[in-house]
Amino acid sequence: MPASALALVADKQKPQAVEAEVVVLKFGSSVLRNAAEAPAVASEIYGHVRAGRKVVAVVSALSGHTDRLLADARSLGLDHENELLPAYVVLGEEKAAALVAIACDRVGLDAVGLSVRELGIVVEGPAQHARPVSLKGERLHDALAEHEVVVVPGFGGVRSNGRVALLGRGGSDLTAVVLAAELGLDRVRLVKDVDGLYDRDPACETGTPLRYRRASWETARQLGGALVQHDAIDLGMKHGVEIEVAALGRAEGTVVGERGAPPGPVLPEAPLRVGVAGCGVVGGGLLNRLLSDKRYEVVGVLVRNPGKKRDVAAPADLFTNDVEALLAKKPDLVLEALSEGEAGHALIRRALEAGCDVVSANKQAVARDPAGLQALAAANGCRVAWSASVGGGAPMIETLRAARAAGPVAGFEAVLNGTVNFMLQRLGEGAAFADALSDARVAGFAEEDPSSDLEGHDAAAKVKLLSFEAFGRAPADLPRDELSAETPLGDKPVRQIGACHDRDGHLDASVRLDGDLKDALFQSLNGERNALKVYGQDGRVWTCKGRGAGRWATTESVLADVADVVRARRAAAELV
Repeated sequence: MPASALALVADKQKPQAVEAEVVVLKFGSSVLRNAAEAPAVASEIYGHVRAGRKVVAVVSALSGHTDRLLADARSLGLDHENELLPAYVVLGEEKAAALVAIACDRVGLDAVGLSVRELGIVVEGPAQHARPVSLKGERLHDALAEHEVVVVPGFGGVRSNGRVALLGRGGSDLTAVVLAAELGLDRVRLVKDVDGLYDRDPACETGTPLRYRRASWETARQLGGALVQHDAIDLGMKHGVEIEVAALGRAEGTVVGERGAPPGPVLPEAPLRVGVAGCGVVGGGLLNRLLSDKRYEVVGVLVRNPGKKRDVAAPADLFTNDVEALLAKKPDLVLEALSEGEAGHALIRRALEAGCDVVSANKQAVARDPAGLQALAAANGCRVAWSASVGGGAPMIETLRAARAAGPVAGFEAVLNGTVNFMLQRLGEGAAFADALSDARVAGFAEEDPSSDLEGHDAAAKVKLLSFEAFGRAPADLPRDELSAETPLGDKPVRQIGACHDRDGHLDASVRLDGDLKDALFQSLNGERNALKVYGQDGRVWTCKGRGAGRWATTESVLADVADVVRARRAAAELV
């Protein structure tokens, strides 16, 4: 633990790390139809990690892949009952699991994938429709202890003779329930292409389909059909594991369990109208994701030069350099990803005044007056969120809010700038300063003008925002160390540490280059990764880590804020 934290917990025996909740999510081929949909699955997973949970993600094969594997085997004369067939078929699930793990890594999640054999579900019975009898869970528990996300293939288990067997059609549902029971959970979430269980097919042309918010086990067996595997329902009932059926990106769905309730109508929703400000690294990533998601309608993009060629395929008439022209298109939500603090702050205020919700990734804009922005949002009945402005893909704002909700915060320390951390690693490896900076630019971390990063202004703005979240105010004084070609770094690993501690009511804050690290979390950070440690006055410690720079990590953080705003809008409209 850093020396600066010792005084904060001197009267405690040892800081107590806060244990993360675990959730089991299952993603079927209806939401993972092809490789292009893996980022949406990673986005769903990221939302849970950001909320402080660890995730076990059970994955089915990509749409149609199982049938293609079966056809391959049959072309060689292998019949359906051959005991060699399951080991080949589950390659579809294992491929999809590896793909999702890669998508999670892209957005900065600490993910690992397991194979069917590594997962260790022990089964018995027919090779094509075996039943689970136990789980050799050591590998799963070890993976959860070491990683935020564990992605596993569904549908398969291992028989006592060492051969793979299948869990029947829809068997990935059963895999998810088995793992939830093993982990002692009382609920598992199955992510489907429909938002719950209905009293009739939602696609039917007669009558109005009604959705169950809660359905009994028996109702689910009668109406679930192909939606939830019956074996999974039976196992859930046996072990008291409720089964939640929901759509991708939707908080609400149907909970299947002991207690049921009559179904009710579901009000239709129009796509959320979104305006994007900025089309650089982050703004371009957002635009790329939003244009391919039917839940959103991009109504305009604010840029300096509307005619500039960009790496995102978007209609030319979306682009404008006029703030009022963007707001005239009546967006429900404005995503602010400008590179300038003053312009970003002015845009946020103008959008809130116009009645738009705002999500910002611009720490310089938000740090100018976070309390004022919150007050302006409240005065206009809007919401403003800025999690992506600190930490990129590392959920630092959420971690601090969780710590503060649990009790008074004593202080925090963090690696806050992905560009500087990347460069410090390269410099430690012997690279020249100019080469390290060039590498950071090539990797998409450093701006053309890197002075804000190198002079510590970027990290200082983030310290101010985190201080606002931790203590309700920013420090009056915030000294900074600068990184340049002349900065002496020594022989030991160096990290740029932003910190703020409450010393008897005085906020002691700084941004320092620390070459005497004793904290394993900060020592372990490579490349653009960021991390945060929050110290509670009661001795508890909250931590988080993730990619602190780069298009996709920050894009994911913005989209998680968007999801929170959407849920709040739905709650306000009494749709939840």
